[in-house]
Amino acid sequence: MPLQPYRRLLALPSVPSSMLLMFFARLPITAMGITLTLHVVTDLGRGYGEAGLVGTATTAGSALGAPLIGRAIDRYGLRPVVAVCGVVSAGYLLATPHLPYLALVLVALPAGLLAVPAGSIARQVLAAQVPAAQRRTAYSLDTVSVEVTFMIGPSLGILISTQVSSAAALTSIGALSGVVAVLLYLMNPPVRADHEVVTGERPPLRSWLSRELVATLLIATGALFVLVGMELAALASLRENGEVDWTGVVIALMCVASLVGGIVHGAVHRSLSQVTLMVLLAVLTIPVGLVDTPWWLLALVLVPANLVCAPTLAATTEAVSSLAPVRVRGEAMGLQDSATRIGLAIGGPVVGFVMDHSAPGWGFVASGLGGLALASVGIALRVRFGARTAVRAPAGS
Repeated sequence: MPLQPYRRLLALPSVPSSMLLMFFARLPITAMGITLTLHVVTDLGRGYGEAGLVGTATTAGSALGAPLIGRAIDRYGLRPVVAVCGVVSAGYLLATPHLPYLALVLVALPAGLLAVPAGSIARQVLAAQVPAAQRRTAYSLDTVSVEVTFMIGPSLGILISTQVSSAAALTSIGALSGVVAVLLYLMNPPVRADHEVVTGERPPLRSWLSRELVATLLIATGALFVLVGMELAALASLRENGEVDWTGVVIALMCVASLVGGIVHGAVHRSLSQVTLMVLLAVLTIPVGLVDTPWWLLALVLVPANLVCAPTLAATTEAVSSLAPVRVRGEAMGLQDSATRIGLAIGGPVVGFVMDHSAPGWGFVASGLGGLALASVGIALRVRFGARTAVRAPAGS
């Protein structure tokens, strides 16, 4: 496989340093969820449902806040937003070990609302630093970086929590979050290219939130529904078969498959569209439940679906960046974050409900069909948009 596209990408000024910085910016986010769960369950003596409530509040806050934070970046620039969000995020994580459960629940939503949006910032910076012809490669490498952080972050959180304490883990995550915010403030990577001159007033929402962009966001919601459901169904299958000790290995193999798929997606001259990748992701997930034991066979049959995981996410980002005007790029990237978080938020409960009333294998079916149902609305909008464009084109020529 030719890696020349990646060599050309990393030869661009400031791209390697920006990607490295955003890698570390995402580590606290990926480590926080599992570490916070362990803290609530072990140190506070609460149940997993109560721990999930804290996570849900944080997710809801970030889903609501992402477009607003993106809009603030569009208007005021990166530094003021990072200064405010960095103080809130670091303060929240540093205070978490010392808060009683009720206080933790109450502050989780506003903390999520003002969290540093590392993902959307990374995508804005890449859009500013990388020419349009190389953005598929850039977003693919960025998605690969996300996969690596999800392999490292939760493991570090668990390691520190079990070997020292969850309080020490949360304090470490808070300190890292603060250091990264300071570095991001000092480096101040551009969120618009030099040639992207913004003049005039901000365009109204209805002028740029087109059917095609809404369709792209709906498909992204469906993709995350599939991914969270797939992971939950894999865990349930391993637990049902008495092989829960192999969960880490199976999840790691899923991440590696996604990582490989992302590298290939960014290296090839021409790749599949977001719609095609999304459909493949869902369709390849549905039959996994037929062969969910032993663990190594489950891991193998999960590989095809995970090979298109990172490409689907990268194609989504590429579509959003091409559809959103420069003036509102931050808000559009924030909407993408909201769409993915909604997929995560509804995927777990829906797939969990199906498995509670059937068997773990049906979780894979629910994941694939549910994702397709959500994405089909977006696909229908996109087809309708394309048909209208085709009809109008001759009249304007």
